[in-house]
Amino acid sequence: MAEPTFGVIGGSGLYELPGLERVERVRVETPFGAPSDEFVIGYLGGTRLAFLPRHGRGHRLLPSELPFRANLYGLKTLGAEWVLAVSAVGSLREEIAPGHVVVPDQFIDRTRGRQAESTFFGRGVVAHVQFADPFCPPLSQALAGAAREAGATVHEGGTYVCMEGPLFSTRAESHLYRSWDAAVIGMTNLQEAKLAREAEICFATLALATDYDCWRHGHDDVQIEDILRVIAANVDLARRTVSRLAGRLPARSGCGCGHALRDAIITDRAVIPEDTRRALAPIAGRYL
Repeated sequence: MAEPTFGVIGGSGLYELPGLERVERVRVETPFGAPSDEFVIGYLGGTRLAFLPRHGRGHRLLPSELPFRANLYGLKTLGAEWVLAVSAVGSLREEIAPGHVVVPDQFIDRTRGRQAESTFFGRGVVAHVQFADPFCPPLSQALAGAAREAGATVHEGGTYVCMEGPLFSTRAESHLYRSWDAAVIGMTNLQEAKLAREAEICFATLALATDYDCWRHGHDDVQIEDILRVIAANVDLARRTVSRLAGRLPARSGCGCGHALRDAIITDRAVIPEDTRRALAPIAGRYL
Protein backbone atom coordinates (compact mmCIF):
# COMPACT_ATOMS: atom_id res chain seq x y z
CA MET A 1 0.00 0.00 0.00
CA ALA A 2 1.37 3.43 -0.96
CA GLU A 3 2.53 5.82 1.74
CA PRO A 4 -0.02 8.57 2.59
CA THR A 5 0.73 11.33 0.11
CA PHE A 6 -0.10 14.99 -0.47
CA GLY A 7 -1.06 15.50 -4.11
CA VAL A 8 -0.60 18.88 -5.79
CA ILE A 9 -2.01 19.75 -9.22
CA GLY A 10 -0.16 22.75 -10.58
CA GLY A 11 -2.11 25.25 -12.65
CA SER A 12 -1.09 27.87 -15.19
CA GLY A 13 2.47 28.97 -14.47
CA LEU A 14 3.12 26.32 -11.81
CA TYR A 15 4.84 23.58 -13.77
CA GLU A 16 7.39 22.48 -11.17
CA LEU A 17 7.79 22.48 -7.41
CA PRO A 18 11.34 23.23 -6.20
CA GLY A 19 12.46 22.23 -2.73
CA LEU A 20 11.48 18.57 -2.90
CA GLU A 21 13.96 16.03 -1.57
CA ARG A 22 14.51 12.45 -2.73
CA VAL A 23 12.90 13.31 -6.05
CA GLU A 24 11.83 10.74 -8.61
CA ARG A 25 9.76 11.08 -11.76
CA VAL A 26 7.06 8.48 -12.34
CA ARG A 27 4.91 7.74 -15.36
CA VAL A 28 1.60 6.12 -14.45
CA GLU A 29 -0.56 4.11 -16.83
CA THR A 30 -4.28 4.07 -16.04
CA PRO A 31 -7.42 2.46 -17.49
CA PHE A 32 -8.41 5.99 -18.49
CA GLY A 33 -5.30 6.74 -20.54
CA ALA A 34 -2.18 8.70 -19.72
CA PRO A 35 -2.15 11.60 -17.23
CA SER A 36 -1.19 15.11 -18.30
CA ASP A 37 2.49 14.45 -17.62
CA GLU A 38 4.75 12.38 -15.42
CA PHE A 39 4.38 12.77 -11.66
CA VAL A 40 7.18 14.27 -9.59
CA ILE A 41 7.44 12.43 -6.27
CA GLY A 42 9.45 13.75 -3.36
CA TYR A 43 9.37 14.89 0.25
CA LEU A 44 8.72 18.27 1.85
CA GLY A 45 9.93 17.84 5.41
CA GLY A 46 8.39 14.55 6.46
CA THR A 47 5.50 14.71 3.98
CA ARG A 48 5.51 12.64 0.81
CA LEU A 49 4.26 14.77 -2.08
CA ALA A 50 3.19 13.95 -5.65
CA PHE A 51 3.15 16.89 -8.07
CA LEU A 52 1.47 16.99 -11.48
CA PRO A 53 1.41 19.94 -13.92
CA ARG A 54 -2.25 20.02 -14.98
CA HIS A 55 -1.65 21.23 -18.54
CA GLY A 56 1.63 19.37 -18.99
CA ARG A 57 5.04 20.98 -18.97
CA GLY A 58 5.05 23.72 -21.57
CA HIS A 59 1.27 24.15 -21.13
CA ARG A 60 0.24 21.86 -24.00
CA LEU A 61 -3.34 20.90 -23.09
CA LEU A 62 -6.54 22.93 -23.38
CA PRO A 63 -8.93 22.75 -20.41
CA SER A 64 -11.28 20.60 -22.52
CA GLU A 65 -8.42 18.24 -23.41
CA LEU A 66 -7.35 17.49 -19.85
CA PRO A 67 -7.35 13.79 -18.87
CA PHE A 68 -9.03 14.45 -15.53
CA ARG A 69 -9.76 10.79 -14.78
CA ALA A 70 -6.21 9.67 -15.52
CA ASN A 71 -4.80 12.50 -13.40
CA LEU A 72 -6.86 11.69 -10.31
CA TYR A 73 -6.57 7.94 -10.80
CA GLY A 74 -2.81 8.34 -10.95
CA LEU A 75 -2.74 10.40 -7.76
CA LYS A 76 -4.91 7.81 -6.00
CA THR A 77 -2.64 4.93 -7.00
CA LEU A 78 0.36 6.92 -5.75
CA GLY A 79 -1.24 7.15 -2.31
CA ALA A 80 -2.78 10.63 -2.40
CA GLU A 81 -5.12 11.22 0.55
CA TRP A 82 -5.18 15.01 0.16
CA VAL A 83 -5.11 16.93 -3.13
CA LEU A 84 -4.56 20.65 -3.57
CA ALA A 85 -5.50 22.10 -6.95
CA VAL A 86 -3.81 25.40 -7.82
CA SER A 87 -5.82 27.40 -10.34
CA ALA A 88 -5.66 30.80 -12.04
CA VAL A 89 -9.12 32.42 -12.01
CA GLY A 90 -10.93 35.61 -12.91
CA SER A 91 -12.47 37.65 -10.11
CA LEU A 92 -16.22 38.35 -10.14
CA ARG A 93 -16.15 40.61 -7.08
CA GLU A 94 -14.68 44.05 -6.51
CA GLU A 95 -13.04 43.05 -3.24
CA ILE A 96 -11.17 40.11 -4.83
CA ALA A 97 -8.39 42.03 -6.54
CA PRO A 98 -5.85 40.54 -8.94
CA GLY A 99 -3.15 38.96 -6.81
CA HIS A 100 -5.58 37.91 -4.08
CA VAL A 101 -6.27 34.28 -3.17
CA VAL A 102 -9.66 32.59 -2.85
CA VAL A 103 -10.30 29.28 -1.11
CA PRO A 104 -13.72 28.44 -2.60
CA ASP A 105 -16.40 26.31 -0.97
CA GLN A 106 -18.89 25.85 -3.84
CA PHE A 107 -19.09 25.24 -7.60
CA ILE A 108 -21.40 26.09 -10.49
CA ASP A 109 -20.91 23.88 -13.55
CA ARG A 110 -20.87 25.67 -16.90
CA THR A 111 -18.83 23.02 -18.74
CA ARG A 112 -20.07 21.08 -21.76
CA GLY A 113 -18.96 17.76 -23.19
CA ARG A 114 -16.96 16.63 -20.15
CA GLN A 115 -19.40 14.00 -18.87
CA ALA A 116 -17.01 11.12 -19.55
CA GLU A 117 -14.23 12.90 -17.67
CA SER A 118 -16.43 13.71 -14.66
CA THR A 119 -16.80 10.23 -13.14
CA PHE A 120 -14.89 6.99 -12.76
CA PHE A 121 -18.15 5.04 -12.90
CA GLY A 122 -20.18 3.63 -15.77
CA ARG A 123 -19.25 0.53 -17.77
CA GLY A 124 -21.48 -1.61 -15.59
CA VAL A 125 -21.26 0.21 -12.26
CA VAL A 126 -23.60 2.98 -11.09
CA ALA A 127 -22.67 5.24 -8.18
CA HIS A 128 -24.30 8.44 -6.91
CA VAL A 129 -21.91 10.28 -4.60
CA GLN A 130 -22.84 13.11 -2.23
CA PHE A 131 -21.44 16.40 -3.60
CA ALA A 132 -23.43 19.08 -1.79
CA ASP A 133 -20.24 20.45 -0.24
CA PRO A 134 -17.61 19.79 -2.90
CA PHE A 135 -14.52 20.87 -0.96
CA CYS A 136 -13.05 19.30 2.17
CA PRO A 137 -13.68 21.81 5.00
CA PRO A 138 -10.68 20.90 7.24
CA LEU A 139 -8.27 20.92 4.29
CA SER A 140 -9.69 24.23 3.00
CA GLN A 141 -9.33 25.79 6.45
CA ALA A 142 -5.73 24.61 6.72
CA LEU A 143 -5.07 25.93 3.20
CA ALA A 144 -6.40 29.39 4.05
CA GLY A 145 -4.13 29.56 7.10
CA ALA A 146 -1.11 28.41 5.10
CA ALA A 147 -1.78 31.01 2.38
CA ARG A 148 -2.03 33.81 4.95
CA GLU A 149 1.27 32.74 6.51
CA ALA A 150 2.76 32.82 3.00
CA GLY A 151 1.76 36.50 2.72
CA ALA A 152 -1.45 36.24 0.70
CA THR A 153 -4.64 38.26 1.00
CA VAL A 154 -7.09 35.38 1.43
CA HIS A 155 -10.84 35.25 0.87
CA GLU A 156 -12.35 32.17 2.53
CA GLY A 157 -15.40 30.72 0.83
CA GLY A 158 -17.13 31.69 -2.40
CA THR A 159 -18.47 30.00 -5.51
CA TYR A 160 -16.17 28.97 -8.36
CA VAL A 161 -17.91 29.01 -11.76
CA CYS A 162 -16.28 26.39 -13.96
CA MET A 163 -16.69 27.29 -17.63
CA GLU A 164 -15.70 25.31 -20.71
CA GLY A 165 -13.18 27.67 -22.29
CA PRO A 166 -10.78 28.13 -23.88
CA LEU A 167 -12.27 31.55 -24.73
CA PHE A 168 -12.94 33.88 -21.82
CA SER A 169 -16.47 35.02 -20.90
CA THR A 170 -18.65 37.38 -22.86
CA ARG A 171 -19.56 40.56 -20.99
CA ALA A 172 -23.16 39.32 -20.60
CA GLU A 173 -21.98 36.03 -19.11
CA SER A 174 -19.67 37.80 -16.70
CA HIS A 175 -22.54 39.97 -15.42
CA LEU A 176 -24.79 36.89 -15.21
CA TYR A 177 -22.32 35.07 -12.97
CA ARG A 178 -22.06 38.13 -10.76
CA SER A 179 -25.85 38.13 -10.42
CA TRP A 180 -25.52 34.57 -9.12
CA ASP A 181 -23.21 35.88 -6.38
CA ALA A 182 -20.29 33.82 -7.69
CA ALA A 183 -16.80 34.78 -6.57
CA VAL A 184 -14.40 33.54 -9.26
CA ILE A 185 -14.42 31.90 -12.67
CA GLY A 186 -12.05 29.27 -14.05
CA MET A 187 -11.91 26.37 -16.49
CA THR A 188 -10.55 23.31 -14.70
CA ASN A 189 -11.35 22.54 -11.07
CA LEU A 190 -14.86 21.07 -11.14
CA GLN A 191 -13.99 17.71 -12.68
CA GLU A 192 -11.00 17.38 -10.36
CA ALA A 193 -13.22 17.93 -7.33
CA LYS A 194 -15.83 15.41 -8.52
CA LEU A 195 -13.25 12.72 -9.16
CA ALA A 196 -11.45 13.39 -5.90
CA ARG A 197 -14.72 12.88 -4.04
CA GLU A 198 -15.36 9.59 -5.87
CA ALA A 199 -11.80 8.50 -5.05
CA GLU A 200 -12.36 9.43 -1.37
CA ILE A 201 -9.60 12.05 -1.45
CA CYS A 202 -9.74 15.29 0.54
CA PHE A 203 -9.74 18.16 -1.99
CA ALA A 204 -9.20 21.92 -1.80
CA THR A 205 -8.46 24.69 -4.30
CA LEU A 206 -6.02 27.57 -4.14
CA ALA A 207 -7.62 29.99 -6.61
CA LEU A 208 -5.25 32.78 -7.69
CA ALA A 209 -7.15 35.82 -9.00
CA THR A 210 -5.46 37.23 -12.09
CA ASP A 211 -8.01 39.72 -13.48
CA TYR A 212 -11.58 41.06 -13.20
CA ASP A 213 -12.88 38.99 -16.13
CA CYS A 214 -14.71 41.57 -18.32
CA TRP A 215 -17.46 42.90 -16.05
CA ARG A 216 -15.70 45.80 -14.34
CA HIS A 217 -16.06 49.26 -15.88
CA GLY A 218 -12.83 51.20 -15.91
CA HIS A 219 -10.75 48.03 -15.91
CA ASP A 220 -9.27 46.57 -19.08
CA ASP A 221 -10.89 43.43 -20.44
CA VAL A 222 -9.02 40.18 -19.93
CA GLN A 223 -5.64 40.30 -21.64
CA ILE A 224 -3.48 37.19 -21.59
CA GLU A 225 -0.31 39.27 -21.20
CA ASP A 226 -1.62 40.83 -17.99
CA ILE A 227 -2.78 37.45 -16.69
CA LEU A 228 0.64 35.93 -17.27
CA ARG A 229 2.30 38.76 -15.35
CA VAL A 230 0.05 38.20 -12.34
CA ILE A 231 0.55 34.45 -12.56
CA ALA A 232 4.32 34.88 -12.57
CA ALA A 233 4.09 37.05 -9.47
CA ASN A 234 1.91 34.46 -7.74
CA VAL A 235 3.99 31.37 -8.51
CA ASP A 236 6.30 31.90 -5.51
CA LEU A 237 3.26 32.57 -3.31
CA ALA A 238 1.72 29.28 -4.42
CA ARG A 239 4.95 27.41 -3.72
CA ARG A 240 5.25 28.93 -0.25
CA THR A 241 1.64 28.01 0.47
CA VAL A 242 2.18 24.40 -0.64
CA SER A 243 5.22 24.13 1.61
CA ARG A 244 3.32 25.41 4.64
CA LEU A 245 0.25 23.29 3.96
CA ALA A 246 2.37 20.14 3.64
CA GLY A 247 3.32 20.57 7.29
CA ARG A 248 -0.24 20.97 8.58
CA LEU A 249 -2.38 18.50 6.64
CA PRO A 250 -5.49 17.75 8.72
CA ALA A 251 -6.41 14.33 10.04
CA ARG A 252 -8.88 12.60 7.74
CA SER A 253 -11.11 11.74 10.67
CA GLY A 254 -12.52 15.28 10.65
CA CYS A 255 -14.45 14.99 7.36
CA GLY A 256 -16.47 12.49 5.38
CA CYS A 257 -14.20 12.41 2.33
CA GLY A 258 -12.57 9.11 3.28
CA HIS A 259 -15.83 7.15 3.08
CA ALA A 260 -17.71 9.03 0.34
CA LEU A 261 -18.43 5.80 -1.57
CA ARG A 262 -19.71 3.84 1.42
CA ASP A 263 -23.39 4.04 0.43
CA ALA A 264 -23.02 5.40 -3.10
CA ILE A 265 -22.67 2.27 -5.27
CA ILE A 266 -26.12 0.86 -6.03
CA THR A 267 -25.22 -1.81 -8.60
CA ASP A 268 -25.65 -5.48 -7.68
CA ARG A 269 -22.06 -6.64 -7.18
CA ALA A 270 -22.81 -9.93 -8.90
CA VAL A 271 -23.42 -8.25 -12.26
CA ILE A 272 -20.35 -5.96 -12.33
CA PRO A 273 -18.12 -6.88 -15.31
CA GLU A 274 -14.76 -8.26 -14.23
CA ASP A 275 -12.75 -5.79 -16.33
CA THR A 276 -14.63 -2.89 -14.72
CA ARG A 277 -14.03 -4.37 -11.29
CA ARG A 278 -10.28 -4.57 -12.00
CA ALA A 279 -10.14 -1.03 -13.39
CA LEU A 280 -11.91 0.41 -10.35
CA ALA A 281 -9.94 -1.55 -7.77
CA PRO A 282 -7.77 1.42 -6.62
CA ILE A 283 -10.85 3.67 -6.44
CA ALA A 284 -13.59 1.44 -5.04
CA GLY A 285 -12.08 -2.00 -4.54
CA ARG A 286 -13.10 -2.29 -0.90
CA TYR A 287 -16.75 -1.76 -1.87
CA LEU A 288 -16.78 -4.09 -4.88
